[in-house]
Amino acid sequence: MAWNEPGGNGKQRDPWGGGDQGPPDLDEALRRFRNKLGGALGGGNGSGGGGADVRLNAGILGLIVLLVFGLWFYLGIYVLDEQERGVVLRFGRYHETLGPGLNWKPRLIDRVIPVNVTRERQYGSEGRMLTQDENIVEMQVVVQYNIGDVKAFVLNVRDPEFSLRQATESALRHVSGSTKLDQVLSEGRGQVSVDVKLKLQSYLDNYGTGIQVVKVTIQEAKPPAQVKAAFDDVIKAKEDEERLKNEASAYANGIVPEARGRAQRMLEEAAGYRSKVVAEAQGEAQRFEKLLTEYKKAPEVTRERLYLDSLQRVLGGSSKVLVDVDGGNNVLYLPLDRLGGGGGGGGASATPGARQAQSAAAAPSVDRIAEEVVEKLRTEARQPTGRERERR
Repeated sequence: MAWNEPGGNGKQRDPWGGGDQGPPDLDEALRRFRNKLGGALGGGNGSGGGGADVRLNAGILGLIVLLVFGLWFYLGIYVLDEQERGVVLRFGRYHETLGPGLNWKPRLIDRVIPVNVTRERQYGSEGRMLTQDENIVEMQVVVQYNIGDVKAFVLNVRDPEFSLRQATESALRHVSGSTKLDQVLSEGRGQVSVDVKLKLQSYLDNYGTGIQVVKVTIQEAKPPAQVKAAFDDVIKAKEDEERLKNEASAYANGIVPEARGRAQRMLEEAAGYRSKVVAEAQGEAQRFEKLLTEYKKAPEVTRERLYLDSLQRVLGGSSKVLVDVDGGNNVLYLPLDRLGGGGGGGGASATPGARQAQSAAAAPSVDRIAEEVVEKLRTEARQPTGRERERR
């Protein structure tokens, strides 16, 4: 039978089992909920089931506390990357420095400041600097740095990167003020970068910033635009000077070895000439000693032989000989070229080889003629002259 079907006393069936009761009152339901909530918070309704309600409410409260503690613990878990270090502040004061990995901090008690210590950071600066020789130069510098001391970087200085910018300008002005303009613009730029790095690091260490300077690069150094043309001329002149120096060095490298080679050759030639002269002198001395020995043995023969050798050397290259006899008016004319069988005019037109052959063939005749002449001269020398006969 359906609940709304009539039955019994002609009344409808109540679906909530209330018999002839109507639908439940909303106010009553709210009242019951407030009573239960009050029992959970420590109150009671004075009924006999209050003990069970208190135990139920205590369990719910413990569960809530456990959930809150678990959430607090979960929110305190954090992870530091391999490149990071964590500075822990407990109630605002430094506590420790944590390494990479899984860590936990009590919320509302500790504060962790993560810092990347391996990433290289970069800062650029530019400005006009005054050099040692009182010139103005515009410089652009780039500073590469990382974090060396995490605690100092976080706690010692309020804004360490601002301190870095100020220290960079101070170091750059200090170094450029002690360097001449030529060094800043040309070959001394690398040394300026090294000096700026050292000076900047000393400033940062004195400030306690915890920053480690990796490299300082001077990207550009140029004179002001108003005097750029004059400086370009100066730089061009210096480049020409350097080029001429290189050319002179190359020429010197080519000419000096050649000169040394010629000098060495002249020294060797001089040494050879000296050896030759010394050897010839020693040979002449030995020949003279041997000749002296023979002269002591036979003076007349040796003297005669020397005389004949001298005549042979003198007359061997001559084609005509004139002999003047002491005490006589006759002059002997000896045509050696004809006597040697050389012919009348063949000597002039003969080739050098032919003349050499003729001279070799005529050598015995010349010796023979020379001996005859010497003999004749000796004979005439032995005969007395007309005056000597008259005296006699």
